Amino acid sequence: MGKKDKPPRKGTLAYEADRHACYEEAVQCVESEIDFVDDTYKKLRRRRAKVLREDFCGTGNTSCEWVRRRKTNTAIGLDLDQEVLDWGRRNRVEKLEPEQQSRIRLLNQDVLAADCEAADVILAMNFSYQLFKTRDALREYFRRAREGLSDDGILFIDAYGGHDSYKEIEEKTKHKGFTYYWDQAKFNPITGEMLCHIHFQFRDKSWLRNAFTYDWRMWTLPELQEILVEAGYRKVQVYWEGTDEETGEGNGEYFPTNEGEDDPSWIVYIVAEK
Repeated sequence: MGKKDKPPRKGTLAYEADRHACYEEAVQCVESEIDFVDDTYKKLRRRRAKVLREDFCGTGNTSCEWVRRRKTNTAIGLDLDQEVLDWGRRNRVEKLEPEQQSRIRLLNQDVLAADCEAADVILAMNFSYQLFKTRDALREYFRRAREGLSDDGILFIDAYGGHDSYKEIEEKTKHKGFTYYWDQAKFNPITGEMLCHIHFQFRDKSWLRNAFTYDWRMWTLPELQEILVEAGYRKVQVYWEGTDEETGEGNGEYFPTNEGEDDPSWIVYIVAEK
């Protein structure tokens, strides 16, 4: 067992830490994500979406945010990992009001064989779809997702890129109580396959290494748009993040465009209309 695989010592902050809670704090911002999905759907369809399906839902944190928004909203979360679904039920769903709990379901299902009602919106966020490493496999997922949408439904995914995304590098971000590390451990430029890890280091210098590992393919924006069209979506649009004039950093506002900037690192949304 290598150094990075050693479990944290008993009595350390890392030993006491909850990897799912750390992930949500470091990686997710479900409020802004749902703001974008909700507002974009309304602009495109001139009505509010009601039924949301969260593919690769993990803890169901995003689904919980959806049902908190309006009493007409319902959410379905799909994931193959029973352990993370159970964590989400205990720590997220059960924290909702009883009426809100009645409008959310977390299901242990394969997204390729989803057995649930048609959704106005399907989300595949945090680059989760990149586990499909071949064009055929990814196209099949997009096709199945399209079948799971209502007649005027929309698929939302996110994507990241820039020249830093193809490097074997490690980036860190400080949060309250811990530092988050994004570790791009291996990249194969011939196949586009990438191995990434998430680590957390705490105030007492203890580590929770390889808290999460991702073995996936880095898909480019042209590839994703082409495959979505091949899967049958009638319109596919990239939404690029605007820039704060004072800081030069992203401002959290995304707009549709066909021209991006050559930034070293960027994150976008892709909106695919059925």
